[in-house]
Amino acid sequence: MTSTSAEFSALAPYGWDDSWAEAFAPFEADGLLPGRVVRVDRGQCDVVTADGTVRADTEFVVPRDPMKVVCTGDWVALDPGGDPRYVRAYLPRRTAFVRSTSSKRSEGQILAANVDHAVVAVSLAVELDLGRVERFLALAWESGAQPVVVLTKADLVPDPVTLAHLVQDVETSAPGVPVLTVSALHGDGLDVLVALVGSGTSVLLGQSGAGKSTLVNALVGADVMDVQAARDVDGKGRHTTTTRNLLALPSGGVLIDTPGLRGVGLFDAGTGVGQVFTEIEELAERCRFQDCAHESEPGCAVRSAVDNGELPQRRLESYRKLLRENQWIVAKTDARVRAELRREWRRKGAEGKAAMEAKRGRWA
Repeated sequence: MTSTSAEFSALAPYGWDDSWAEAFAPFEADGLLPGRVVRVDRGQCDVVTADGTVRADTEFVVPRDPMKVVCTGDWVALDPGGDPRYVRAYLPRRTAFVRSTSSKRSEGQILAANVDHAVVAVSLAVELDLGRVERFLALAWESGAQPVVVLTKADLVPDPVTLAHLVQDVETSAPGVPVLTVSALHGDGLDVLVALVGSGTSVLLGQSGAGKSTLVNALVGADVMDVQAARDVDGKGRHTTTTRNLLALPSGGVLIDTPGLRGVGLFDAGTGVGQVFTEIEELAERCRFQDCAHESEPGCAVRSAVDNGELPQRRLESYRKLLRENQWIVAKTDARVRAELRREWRRKGAEGKAAMEAKRGRWA
């Protein structure tokens, strides 16, 4: 450990520890100062340091690769003074939450760095979209963080039996993931969430209208985020959070709030998809053919589980959809994957043509 005790005491509430101090040592030898990025806005960022929060320019960090731009949650090496001040580098990230920037491009967008928990907020004010929950969880697992699903606005489901069924539906779609119910309005369930995010860094994710800003205010214990009502017709709200903001929680831990995400595209998240659908991957190991597509192949353990009610058809369809999407994104930058996809398309095309010719033969 080379950082001063003053730096440690000032930055510890934001996650500074011996490992970060060791990683920063070469920059300290160059006279730079450590800090954590709490907000990024148009090429500049707010950085919390031992001397308080300062504004800094990020132009010295090469921005050509969108995955290497400075983002909220980064630990950075900062100029000791000057006007303007500059971020000279960021420390190697422990984890990174990444999504695809667009379905037509192969770039990833990093939403938050050095995150321990990915808290997915899902509103109970509208019908559950389990497919979207699975999509968020795939990205969360891929990031290296531990996902948590928080069902917000639980006060809108007063019947405990109905609430229990909703929780069970989400738990089925989120194996290995804690599922909490919270009413930020009445404080119900907040103690469990506070304990969970009370150490490390958590990122809060979800659609507009999921109640994230209200949840942030409840966790911080102050109205630090504006809150607007969601539309009754679909439960969606306007973006009350427009940037990603890092906040130290009074009970311990750090929270990164994010704007509502309308599009949540996968970005090279094959491992994450596998973790969301662990039961399907385990069933697939019992299929007769190693490359089974779980469609009409004989001896398919996955299809058998669907037929006997062990596996919901919706889960299989969601699994296929996310796998196809992820393969498409990866194929844009991986020639081997592109070649495999072309071979698969040709095989399916040939099978379809053969099936059509067989039908014509029967009709003749």
